[in-house]
Amino acid sequence: MSLYRNAIWFLNGIHQYTRKGYEAAFKDFEPQDLDVSVVGRSFMITGANSGIGRATAMAIAKKGGTVHMVCRNKDKAEKARLEIISESGNTEVYIHIVDMSETRKVWEFAEAFKKQYPALNVLINNAGCMVHKKELNAEGLEKNFATNTMGVYILTQSLIPLLQKSRDPRVITVSSGGMLVQKLRVDDLQSEKGQFDAVMVYAQNKRQQVVLTQQWAKAHPVIHFSAMHPGWTDTPAVSTSMPQFHQMMGERLRSVEQGADTVVWLALSRAAARTCGGQFFQDRTPVPDHLPLAWTHSSDEEIQSFMTQLKTLARTIKSQPDVELIPELNLSEF
Repeated sequence: MSLYRNAIWFLNGIHQYTRKGYEAAFKDFEPQDLDVSVVGRSFMITGANSGIGRATAMAIAKKGGTVHMVCRNKDKAEKARLEIISESGNTEVYIHIVDMSETRKVWEFAEAFKKQYPALNVLINNAGCMVHKKELNAEGLEKNFATNTMGVYILTQSLIPLLQKSRDPRVITVSSGGMLVQKLRVDDLQSEKGQFDAVMVYAQNKRQQVVLTQQWAKAHPVIHFSAMHPGWTDTPAVSTSMPQFHQMMGERLRSVEQGADTVVWLALSRAAARTCGGQFFQDRTPVPDHLPLAWTHSSDEEIQSFMTQLKTLARTIKSQPDVELIPELNLSEF
């Protein structure tokens, strides 16, 4: 059954997730949706020095937004920043060096950011990874889960108070259509059971992100939460983590600008703000977050268990002694 389901998903992807899929959807886009200026609005983008993150940062900078690039590699971040400033003419582009797999450091960064900046209008959770062998971070969390789920959870949860007091706040999480073949596994969030398959681990993390988005949208209606699928995009991450897929798809892959289009639309357009929060988008359109007749739906109890587990992990990380830990971390947010 799973092979059949995956085949259906892949065939659907060939039609919708490729460059041709974008070009077909593009015909129905409203060009004026992005005819906006966002001078004075601030945007935080994780994984902003390459791929979809860099394309998003460039598009926002060109519209006048203040861009906070959260990146792991300082040299690559500085190079990307200078290129964005040069091409956009916008000097309001800032770098923050954070590894999203280092859970406590993500927390420390978010707490420090809240103290330094009076507002944050849009958070874009773009950074992600696909580590092919099982590795643990300093807190003992599996590295894909730490980056794709726990990093997103702690960064977003910590910044919610700042977002709530900012005008027209939005949170966009770059998920993946791969999550459609995964059910939330509340008894195995860190993929400890069975064989370690990085592609399926990544898809599970992306399902976790979509569930998080839905739960945040219910809990914080003042903020517009959304998740999205960029399509199959020609990024450095895809070429390194899925080289065979990258080679097989070749020119059928979307450009990074096409992959970033819906992120930019969700971040900038008034039309996006009018949509219901908590939805999963593809090519500027809300789409189902389950395949037809799928077994991937979760019960309310399973979702509650998932949220409780994340909250408990956050508290555990906070309680671990560390001389570098900021003493005023606000535990009540978790």
